[in-house]
Parts: sequence; C-alpha cells; structure tokens
Amino acid sequence: DDDYEFPAAGDERFHVVAYDSGVKTNSLREFAKLGCRVTVVPADTSAAEVLAFRPDGIFLSNGPGDPAAMGKVVDEVRALTASQTPMFGICLGHQLLGEAFGGSTYKLKFGHRGGNQPIKDLTTGKIEITSHNHGFAVAADTLPPDVEVTHVNLNDQTVAGLRHKTLPVFSVQYHPESAPGPHDSEYLFERF
Repeated sequence: DDDYEFPAAGDERFHVVAYDSGVKTNSLREFAKLGCRVTVVPADTSAAEVLAFRPDGIFLSNGPGDPAAMGKVVDEVRALTASQTPMFGICLGHQLLGEAFGGSTYKLKFGHRGGNQPIKDLTTGKIEITSHNHGFAVAADTLPPDVEVTHVNLNDQTVAGLRHKTLPVFSVQYHPESAPGPHDSEYLFERF
C-alpha cells in the first residue's frame, strides 16, 4: 500500500504530532487518510517542544519496553495531558497514559500476541477482533476516578482501553492500524 498519497501541504484538516516509540507506518497512513498532517518526533521529546508545534492532537505510538521504567517520558505525557490538547495512545502509548494518570502497569504472565484478540468496547457493546503484541497491562484498580475503562480483553478481562472523563484523552492497548478485523478498529482514528 505504498501508493497511498499523503495530503499536499496546505490541504490538511488537522496537524497531529506523533511520538515515535516504534510507530508503525500504517498508523501514519490512517491519519493521512483522514486529511491530517503528521509531524513525527522522538519518544524523548519534551512536552514544551511538542506544544510549540501548536498541534490539533497528539498521538502516542506503540513500542517496546516497560512503561514503569519510563518515568521521564511519563512526566512529559502528564504535562501534555494538562495542556488540554486531544491525545490518543495505542499499546505503549496507552500504558504511558495509564501511568501519567496515576495508575500502574504490570507485566503479564504470557503477554498478548496475535491478530485474534477479542475486545469489547464498553461504550458501544460491540466486539472487535484486534491485533496485540505486548507484555504489560494497566491495572484497572489503580486508575483514579476521573479515568474510566472503555475496552476490556474478553480473554482475561484486562484493561484494553481507557479515557479521561474531563480531558480529551483516550487510548487502547491494541493496534487499530493492523486491521485484523479487517476494519473493526479504524473508528478509533476517526474518533480521535
């Protein structure tokens, strides 16, 4: 799908800054299909540098690693949430948001792998078949009252999505850009 044309300069509807912790090209394509200009920055970019771009939204990408060991990045994510700029996180980005909101993460015994994980969207009641490749999860019982769980993994009831009740911030634990459904989760890019 390398033939996809990205919007021409000046034709974009929105400007999204994407933190690259291991971002997949297909995530960038999903934003481009929706008319977004995307500026990709390294995972250790400060909140001040990102906000200087005056983005319409901030995307926290997937990537490897233990989110609990990324304290500096979590601090920057926390500062970004305070800016009131809409944010969307997937996989590691989801875990970083959980940590930034005061929750904790833990290592799963076996991890979630593959393109066949059933996820229930608690906001709609729909079931999605999703792609996963992670070894950590957000602990639901550590989330503050202003953060709600929006999606659960039906195999083990782990947190698969969350949103802040007053800030324009949400995330999912899986990969909506991977298209295992094949389009079950594309709505998340549109929702953002």
